[in-house]
Amino acid sequence: MAYHDPGTADPLSLRGVVPPTVTAFQDDESVDYETTAAHARFVVDRGAHAVFPLGTNGEFPLLSSEERDRVVEAVVDEVGGEVPVIAGVGSPSTYRTVAHAEHAESVGADGIVVVTPYYYPLDHEGALEHYRRIADATSLPMYVYHIPSKTGNELSLETLADLAEIDSLVGCKDSSKNVPWLAQAVDAHPEMTFLAGSDSLVFAGLEVGCSGAVSAVANAFPELVVDCYQAYNDGDEDRACDIQSDIFRVRDAFKTGGAYMSGVKTALRMRGFDAGPLRSPLRLKDDDSAAKMRAQLEELDLDGL
Repeated sequence: MAYHDPGTADPLSLRGVVPPTVTAFQDDESVDYETTAAHARFVVDRGAHAVFPLGTNGEFPLLSSEERDRVVEAVVDEVGGEVPVIAGVGSPSTYRTVAHAEHAESVGADGIVVVTPYYYPLDHEGALEHYRRIADATSLPMYVYHIPSKTGNELSLETLADLAEIDSLVGCKDSSKNVPWLAQAVDAHPEMTFLAGSDSLVFAGLEVGCSGAVSAVANAFPELVVDCYQAYNDGDEDRACDIQSDIFRVRDAFKTGGAYMSGVKTALRMRGFDAGPLRSPLRLKDDDSAAKMRAQLEELDLDGL
């Protein structure tokens, strides 16, 4: 059987498709909490196995601390108890990360996702101290968010091994796109849950032992990514690989004329779900780019488009 189980240390047994849900904004760029919650509902109703508010697609670095806390509350209130809600709580400082983690626990989040601190360089001991302090502050299961292209801080396999000794650190969402790193991490830590963090590696991540994927494509087309996972879960790797090809094409379409994240909210509008603009300096696609993106997507005969 092709399917890989989550890590034995993971009390949430995270698996399947976990969209990094969007933060919706009004036209004036204030947060629209009702629509933010509605987007979590949108993906859950279409098969998502868990949700991850305040990831990169949630534009978390552009939100205030209060806004971030209210986003978690809105998503937990909407889908908590139906699927796991793993809240992004990471910040450049341990102090702020601890505060967000404590808040997430207080409002009923099921787990926390902690991006490696960004902007300032982080060494081995700094990483250990950071995650240990968060573990001491909350009883929630914790997942490392490894995205060195954005944070400037890459975790070595040796550092990951020491982090794995923290009792509540139970998994890793890896967006490094470094398949050898991911494969070795999975091999060394079967007790941990690993989630592939790039739409380019949904199938490949499952092949090397991930139990699921955090997929931006699934924010707009959850059915497509859920189908890929289900085909793999059913042992039909040929079909899963074919669907991955379609995910590649959606991913390429999202990049038309601007940032990938603009493709997500633009595609949602095409599906009749308006999550508003991105917060400046990010921006939606212009009309020409949106038309080109739509033409590429329509060739795929996607559900809901």
